[in-house]
Amino acid sequence: MSVARAVQTRSARYGGLLAVLLLAVAACRQSSPDAVAPAAEPVAAVQAMAQRLAEDDLVGYARLAVPPSQYQRLQQAWDEGHSQWPLTELPLGDQLLPMLSALREPDAGPRLQRSFDRQLAGQASAVRQAAQSMGNFGVQYLQHQKGYTPSQQAHYVQLVQTLALWAQGAPISDRARARSTISALVGAAGKVGFGDEDGLRAAGMEGSLQQLAPFIHTLKAVLASYGLGVDEALRSLQGELLSVQGDNALVRMTYELAGSTLTLQLPLSRREGHWYLTRTLADTDALLRQADAARAAAAPAPPAAPDAAGEAATPPPKP
Repeated sequence: MSVARAVQTRSARYGGLLAVLLLAVAACRQSSPDAVAPAAEPVAAVQAMAQRLAEDDLVGYARLAVPPSQYQRLQQAWDEGHSQWPLTELPLGDQLLPMLSALREPDAGPRLQRSFDRQLAGQASAVRQAAQSMGNFGVQYLQHQKGYTPSQQAHYVQLVQTLALWAQGAPISDRARARSTISALVGAAGKVGFGDEDGLRAAGMEGSLQQLAPFIHTLKAVLASYGLGVDEALRSLQGELLSVQGDNALVRMTYELAGSTLTLQLPLSRREGHWYLTRTLADTDALLRQADAARAAAAPAPPAAPDAAGEAATPPPKP
């Protein structure tokens, strides 16, 4: 069996908890709407977004993440079924609805508890070994993966090592704690007003984020009960401005997670007078171009103009 296959097999044994972990830790990347004002300085802009996430204010985070004109277009793209931003910012964003669906099934609690008892209960040594193996494989993968800047690669390696070390010491195999975790997640999922694509779209972007906020809060609380304080990491975010060239800036941010200090560099761009993460702007610009193209393709063709004889001319064939 290859190393990658072995990691996938081990991951499947306790992937539910790790999925929760990755979903919430994505906030370390990632009030009322009228009260949200973008921060004027690059470092402050990053800290303001982190603070919104720590407060479970997903709408506030979204409003700070992109310029107002783009935000309105993203809402329209959501309503038309062309976007699920900012959920797509999460590395497991495409698994959120399946996760909710599974947790909302009538027998979700007993079924998940039986699965835990069969695969994980009391298997502390196996969990530690699997976490160590996944951490080692993740570091090796990142070290040989192209497309990252040296700063990005260094941060991702730090993050994988920190999470692997945390998982080795966390009480993941504890049956009583798992029962409490499953109950909390099932209860939180049941309060979300949708469980599929149609419901997500019908709720609208802000409506969906508002309904998901308590569920995300529960995910973070679960992680905190296992010793991984996501909110504490978000609130610990400190930074320094490294450079500013016109409408482009580079900041170095540090935060505390599971007893480790992690560092990352983030490029920001100034648009409409405020600073935003360059990567987020690039992603949403591309998403909106795709939404515009899909909207144009779905629009009905204009009627053909009549010819000299008063009859509609036959439109030329499409290339």
